[in-house]
Amino acid sequence: MKKPYLKLLALVACLLLGLSATAQVQGDINGDNKVDIADVNAVINMMLGKAAQTAAGDINGDGSVDIADVNAVINIMLGKTNQEVQTFTVNGVSFKMVAVEGGTFTMGATAEQSGDAFDDENPTHQVTLSGFSIGQTEVTQELWQAVMGSNPSYFQASTNSNYGDNLKRPVETVSWDDCHTFIAKLNQLTGKNFRLPTEAEWEYAARGGNKSQGYKYAGSNTLDDVAWYSGTIPSTISGTAGYGTQTVATKAPNELGLYDMSGNVYEWCQDWYGWYNSDTQTNPTGPNSGSERVCRGGSCYYYSWHCRVSYRSYEEPTNKNGDLGLRLAL
Repeated sequence: MKKPYLKLLALVACLLLGLSATAQVQGDINGDNKVDIADVNAVINMMLGKAAQTAAGDINGDGSVDIADVNAVINIMLGKTNQEVQTFTVNGVSFKMVAVEGGTFTMGATAEQSGDAFDDENPTHQVTLSGFSIGQTEVTQELWQAVMGSNPSYFQASTNSNYGDNLKRPVETVSWDDCHTFIAKLNQLTGKNFRLPTEAEWEYAARGGNKSQGYKYAGSNTLDDVAWYSGTIPSTISGTAGYGTQTVATKAPNELGLYDMSGNVYEWCQDWYGWYNSDTQTNPTGPNSGSERVCRGGSCYYYSWHCRVSYRSYEEPTNKNGDLGLRLAL
């Protein structure tokens, strides 16, 4: 005999998801290309530990089917659309990924960027993105070390004792190529599909996604509140304590709860660098080829205009700088 709460759960889920909601691919638990009562039953079986672990149940898009997907379905049923935060642990080091709801935004030199925008931030164009997850912080030295067994960063005690053993600073002095080696090993350790964000994903997340308040920087129009840059680091004298990168998540976050998307270190993106066009785009991945890869966000070395959400920079994929790191996407 069915337990009453299971019957009620099935009925509520049907009402909220809709028996004909075939467009909601994320709700297709059993892989039959539609969302109906069979998917609700599959979710119930997952909750009871009776479901096979198949890709069809990967609700949150992290590459596996586990309790996080059950929680995601429950949140859908309850109408909760707040950013979901997942915690991952690798060799004793934990890091968080924040779910970013998909949506449409204007990419490039929008009005709040005023006269600070450069030519390559134009023309503005409409971009639609699917949902994804992005690192709550930049990848830290401790996470890189946990995955790779070494720390390439310039700002560490082995380079200069004044910098101390603060492994919660962002990793830097890593090339685009190094980042992909790191990500490949991270994926082996976790069984997930981490990657670099696309340039469009990065800007959308920096702007606050669907929660955007239209700020010039990531989370504020007052840069000092949200960024470590040349105007806020404790020392501007190279080699002295307080110079360079700073502990992640010590400034205010943006609308999505993401830290340091303005300042601290530039962050590699997946895309080749190229000029914008005015075409409306869906899930763009940049040019098919090029000589430099995009990096975003400004850094502890640079001035305020480099920390704007639409500012673009680029480096050859083999380059390594003391203010160039990464943020994960999933």
